Amino acid sequence: MSVVANPLHPLFAAGVEDIDLREALGSTEVREIERLMDEKSVLVFRGQPLSQDQQIAFARNFGPLEGGFIKVNQRPSRFKYAELADISNVSLDGKVAQRDAREVVGNFANQLWHSDSSFQQPAARYSMLSAVVVPPSGGDTEFCDMRAAYDALPRDLQSELEGLRAEHYALNSRFLLGDTDYSEAQRNAMPPVTWPLVRTHAGSGRKFLFIGAHASHVEGLPVAEGRMLLAELLEHATQREFVYRHRWNVGDLVMWDNRCVLHRGRRYDISARRELRRATTLDDAVV
Repeated sequence: MSVVANPLHPLFAAGVEDIDLREALGSTEVREIERLMDEKSVLVFRGQPLSQDQQIAFARNFGPLEGGFIKVNQRPSRFKYAELADISNVSLDGKVAQRDAREVVGNFANQLWHSDSSFQQPAARYSMLSAVVVPPSGGDTEFCDMRAAYDALPRDLQSELEGLRAEHYALNSRFLLGDTDYSEAQRNAMPPVTWPLVRTHAGSGRKFLFIGAHASHVEGLPVAEGRMLLAELLEHATQREFVYRHRWNVGDLVMWDNRCVLHRGRRYDISARRELRRATTLDDAVV
């Protein structure tokens, strides 16, 4: 079957209709979604309230699941599946967490531009985020198109970036926010990895920037110079022309390609309940 996709942004992102994610997908539907992901990189499915079982079943159509930051947290989860990331401000007891709780710090870290699990090898391929409870206002999620951002760079800067690699570390974004209370075991749970600043997308053949809050420095450059380069690239890539902003409704599921998209949550009243669940697949095709 053909999946209907309506553009949400001139460069990327589309809304998908006429498909029920609560039902088992056929191979044709899976291939069509993958084709759309290669083209649009962000897909929005409205009105799809998924149980944990249904979300996991949907995600498994697209490859092996990964736990990402769960390895560092080393804490119990509210969820049935360890592969579901708890993107919420809710404690294990089901109550909204205190403002200084670790759950809330994680929410602030999610408000930095990042690619899920860029701090591991292999990194993430697709993330699938399901909205369970949304606050009265705020809490949107923004996505930026790193393929279009690369295409718009001056040619001399594109050439300068070739061959450069950045180190990505799981706790770099937390350290930026003053969240340093981690044991030695947690700090070493996921050693840093390096990625080229410019990669090639396996599904489309297009080049893209691979940066974000987990990138700590550029190999071979003085720390200050490398960090300013990363900051300059991020400033360029997150201009409004490259950004799609999603305003959540309960039951939305948004799926994105972490290889060529950065994302961030937006500010909201942290005392208002916000619950989202994320499933993420590993990238099995690195070019």
